[in-house]
Amino acid sequence: MRSMEIDRRTFLALASAAAAFGPKHARADEEALFLGARLNAGGFEAAVIDASGRDRLVLPLEARGHSFAIDAPRRRAVAFARSPGRFAIAFSVDGKGEPLAFAPPPDRHFYGHGVFTPDGRLLLATENDYEGERGITGLYDATAEFRRIGEFETGGIGPHEVILLADGRTLCIANGGILTHPDYERVKLNLATMKPSLSYVDLETGEMIEQAKLAPELHKLSIRHMTLDRFGAVWFGAQYQGEDEARPPLVGRHRRGRAIELFTGPEATLKALDNYVGSVATDASGEIVATSSPRGGLAVFWDAGTGRCLGERPLKDGCGLAPLSSHRLLGTSGRGAIVRTGPDAPLENVRAVDPAAPAWDNHLRRI
Repeated sequence: MRSMEIDRRTFLALASAAAAFGPKHARADEEALFLGARLNAGGFEAAVIDASGRDRLVLPLEARGHSFAIDAPRRRAVAFARSPGRFAIAFSVDGKGEPLAFAPPPDRHFYGHGVFTPDGRLLLATENDYEGERGITGLYDATAEFRRIGEFETGGIGPHEVILLADGRTLCIANGGILTHPDYERVKLNLATMKPSLSYVDLETGEMIEQAKLAPELHKLSIRHMTLDRFGAVWFGAQYQGEDEARPPLVGRHRRGRAIELFTGPEATLKALDNYVGSVATDASGEIVATSSPRGGLAVFWDAGTGRCLGERPLKDGCGLAPLSSHRLLGTSGRGAIVRTGPDAPLENVRAVDPAAPAWDNHLRRI
């Protein structure tokens, strides 16, 4: 087992953050809280906010963050660096105790996503074995300062988001199919031979129990982000790596034992997405699926039961989405906006576009 060295900048960032880390405007009552990464006054942060957009906790980061693993029963989370990321930070969402930084082995990097096991004992993170050209799920012992204790293959290249199904035992991993290497930064090295897929893996054994793939003609449709609807189906958003003028479907659903279903919505909506879905979430009921496109500047809503497109709402440079209530979600944008949105009512600004406000990154998670 290789020792895991934390980048010195991470320790310096955490040391300087000690005074800033802690609850802001703490409240004892239960309320909806959300977690996102952002750029604020030239510095990177992870922030816990309430549904009114007010900061409850701010944690400085050494570099750009991406998404989070959340252990809600134990009130903690892990913030992941943006791919190819070399740091993760575990912290209390209530500001208790000190943050803990950890890293993957030297020949791995994070892809920005992870998930806790239901008992909170393990953290599983998607990683790149870049010399072996294979996707990996790293296993970290959350009871022992997130020491890395093993790994298993994801059945593909470029694993991105990983989610836990309702049975508490089965993982679904989105293999984006894109080969990268830190020596080439974010250059995509295998566009001609991409093989995106959804892999279902037994959490206890690491064994592949099912894999769903796209049709060969859609091999450049990189599957990236996922959510579960109330019926237990996996919904995903994709990012097309092919010709600019092509307009393949970008939103899909998979039900175990069946083929992947793809949904296009109206032609004008598909065109507006600009071949890019950046985030996927459901409303609180699980009946509405929302997909965002920062390139297209909109959020699109889908009926989880039928796949029918329910309409769209503008969200300039918007990507983060998280459930707020039935048929309503909270959204964030890189232009500082925080909005309440959904298919049944006009968009409501919690915070309007403001160049001086924090610029939110890709994902917003409800705690």
